[in-house]
Amino acid sequence: MTVPPEGLPLAAEFPAGTREQWQHLVEGVLRKSGAAPADGAAAEEALTTALQDGLRARPLYTAEDTSADAGYPGFPPFVRGGRPQGAAVSGWDLRQRHADPDPRRTNEAVLADLENGGGSIWLELGGNGLPVTELSAALSGVYLDLAAVVLDAGPESVDAAEQLFTLLREREVSPAAATGNLGADPLGLLARTGDDEPTDALLADAAALAARCAAEYPGIRALTVDALPYHEAGGSPAQELGCSLATGVAYLRTLTAAGLTVDAALGQLDFRYAADADQFLTIAKFRAARRLWARIAEVSGAAAEASAQRQHAVTSTVMMTERDPWVNMLRTTVACLAAGVGGADAVSVLPFDSALGLPDAFARRIARNTQSILLEESHLARVVDPAGGSWYVEQLTDELARAAWAWFQEIEGAGGQRAALASGLVGERIAATWAERTKALAKRREPITGVSEFPNLDEQPLVRTPAPARPGGGLPRVRRSQAYEALRTRSDAHLAATGERPRLFLASIGTAAAHTARTTYAANLFQAGGIATSSVAGTGAAAFAEAFAASGATVACLCSSDQLYGEHAEAVASALKAAGAARVLLAGRPGEQREAYERAGVDDFVFAGGDAVAVLTSLLDRILVESPAPTLGEAPAPTLGESLNESPDAIPAGVLDTDGVAR
Repeated sequence: MTVPPEGLPLAAEFPAGTREQWQHLVEGVLRKSGAAPADGAAAEEALTTALQDGLRARPLYTAEDTSADAGYPGFPPFVRGGRPQGAAVSGWDLRQRHADPDPRRTNEAVLADLENGGGSIWLELGGNGLPVTELSAALSGVYLDLAAVVLDAGPESVDAAEQLFTLLREREVSPAAATGNLGADPLGLLARTGDDEPTDALLADAAALAARCAAEYPGIRALTVDALPYHEAGGSPAQELGCSLATGVAYLRTLTAAGLTVDAALGQLDFRYAADADQFLTIAKFRAARRLWARIAEVSGAAAEASAQRQHAVTSTVMMTERDPWVNMLRTTVACLAAGVGGADAVSVLPFDSALGLPDAFARRIARNTQSILLEESHLARVVDPAGGSWYVEQLTDELARAAWAWFQEIEGAGGQRAALASGLVGERIAATWAERTKALAKRREPITGVSEFPNLDEQPLVRTPAPARPGGGLPRVRRSQAYEALRTRSDAHLAATGERPRLFLASIGTAAAHTARTTYAANLFQAGGIATSSVAGTGAAAFAEAFAASGATVACLCSSDQLYGEHAEAVASALKAAGAARVLLAGRPGEQREAYERAGVDDFVFAGGDAVAVLTSLLDRILVESPAPTLGEAPAPTLGESLNESPDAIPAGVLDTDGVAR
């Protein structure tokens, strides 16, 4: 072996590859899969993924994919972080949310957080939550010169602020040592409630609080630009960013009109954004937000050192599920990682059971330790802006920033954030975005593990104390899993009334090699709607009809390969109809055989890319109508073994649930 001369790269003897050569190789792979595009460029396009806001994730990025200069951490445009040291010295601020209306339980949770890694406290006050007057009790035993307090009191922000100021005086905390945020957010409240009447007074109150903080409490900020209402209504990342920019600009105008300098006004604002399980898009969102806000600060005449955006990341409620909530731990871990890598100053990880109500102590501990592991064991904060320099991340940051800026300009052209909310522009645009995303969720193009994919019908539901009702009347709150969970709720009601779940019979035609793929697909699909499945394998139409009649199901689905469908589907479908099937489906696209299959009795076809929610809703409508509810005192319907009055050995071969349990 020849040792290369000193300084000569090991790859120097190899010819440099080109993008065209790579595209040609991709084309060959796609051709083998039966989906060969016309040329190499089309092959790359075939692997490109469409994202929200018109963004696209390509399969390959190179140095040719240049974007705007990201600069250095701590310097404009702050893409790489608002502080030169990033989180490398002490990590980001571990900030947990507290929304329990009981002051004693809240205090216990607050102390547990602070004693086990927490750095600050986020308290929801007022309304149906913790009374503002109980702030002192909730913060009993808390060293207010060490732990920052972030308030979220909606229309009661002034009262909550006064309670905090009084508490600081009573505990003799130096004004210079107190840190936190009073949480005033009049336009965020308008987005939540749709009520514009108190906005003028709330803006004036916020300006007065900002002036007081600037003069007396340099470590406390008065206002929060909360972008969560837009995210939680189903908005895209660009819409979330654009609305936050428009809100921030409105607050800058209010504060400077009240007498604060631009630099002082900027120092009174914190920004709150959602972090979800789309890792790279979340990283890009926090980086783009800093870049855009720095540009606004620049054109407003601010000094460079006052232009960095201070960010609070909160794991998304939209991605949280009620069903199989344990999977939420994985979602929040990825979201927390992305927020930290993206440069958020503070991160709140919602407990895995937060969609069900008030979290218990175990859930709060797991949420807290998620951050601790990423910081202390994974050392995620050791490198400033670890995603910086990634061609993909830099390009995605640039493209997202441009999309968000365009939306911000549209809002400004409509009269600003307040006018855009009042006119319905923001609500209508976000609703349109959510409608498109809902289609992708319904077609399972955006899968939800544990809900639309790989559901567990035997899971034991978690029960939690209901959380206090939050302000409503404005933008809605949505979750990705809500359509599927509504179907599961219908199934649960049927189970409670009859002792059995809605049931569907799978006719698996041919050998395991022929039918397994579509049998598995169909079982997964139907169970996502709360429909239990039992399966019989074989080829004989009469045997399928007999097994169907014994199964107790009223609907059936054929599962096999296209070749065996051509040989057996018509006979099996006809036999199932004759045996009493109210509805017969076929797993797969029908192709040219549609009319023949339909004449034989196939009512519908289920396949990847179809509207799963519509199919499941229609099936439940049919099954629940065909399954009479028991009268008072009537025993639940017997299982298959009981109805045959025989031992399990006498159950017809193949009549099994997908988990192998005979029914």
